[in-house]
Formats: sequence, structure tokens, C-alpha cells
Amino acid sequence: MMQTLITGLLWFSAIGCGLLAGLYFAFSTFIMTALGRIGQAAGIAAMNAINVAIVQSLFMPIFLGTTATSAALAAVALFRWGEPGAIAMVAGGVLHVVGMFVVTMIFNVPLNNALAAADPASHEAASLWARYLADWTLWNHVRTVSSTAACALFIAAIAAA
Repeated sequence: MMQTLITGLLWFSAIGCGLLAGLYFAFSTFIMTALGRIGQAAGIAAMNAINVAIVQSLFMPIFLGTTATSAALAAVALFRWGEPGAIAMVAGGVLHVVGMFVVTMIFNVPLNNALAAADPASHEAASLWARYLADWTLWNHVRTVSSTAACALFIAAIAAA
């Protein structure tokens, strides 16, 4: 019974991490570049619209649910340390929670909030937008790598069980 639950959580976490990794990969590889090319006011308006829509979408249950199950798997694995897949579960859980969730809360969300508060047509918005594009994308790269690696580690834990 317990192993079935853990396996289900591993599958949910692996799929959730994979979905998030794909989203972050898209932003890192072409969406932010495209937003940077369309002009400051339009880019800011588009990113602000994305930031409003994303928290009202199916993204949020996946984002929060995957974070919760990743943390739970890491904790469970500490109590099952000698069992196959435990190291991968701990590593995947910690990597996802820290490299995706914590990075999002500490870096990406405050950048989003600053962008939302800015007047897109102001002179100050030009320097804010340039910094936003560079800094947000840098931290998004961290989220992409962390989510991808966590996905792989959860799959490794499934394979080891």
C-alpha cells in the first residue's frame, strides 16, 4: 500500500516536473527573446498579461502540487534511506523545491511584481525592462535545469523501485 502511494507520487512529480521544465524551457529559449524584440511597452504589457493569466490557469495546481509532492517524497525517502531509489527521491525533491519553487519565490515573483508596478511608457521602465529580461531569464534557466533534473531523478527512483 505504502509503496503504491510512493510510486503514484513519484509519477505525479515526474510528470509535473516535466511539464514545468517544458514551460520554463520555452520561456528560456524563445519567449523572453521574442518579448525583448517587440518593444518595451508591448513587451512589458505582454509579460504582465502572461503573469496574470498563469496564476489563473491549470499551471498553479501543477506548480503547487508538484512542489508539495516533491517535498513529501524527499521527507519519506529520508525514512527509507537504505531502500532502492531513496537517494534519487531526496535529490529530486530537494532540487525541485529549492531550484524551482524557492528560486521562483525569491527571484522571479519579485521581478514580476516590480514589472507589474512599473509604468510601461516611463523612462525608468526602459532600464527596468532590460534588467528584467536578463535577470528573470537567468533565474528561469535555473528553474528549467532544476525541473528537468528533478524529473530525471524521479524517473530514476521509479526505475529503482
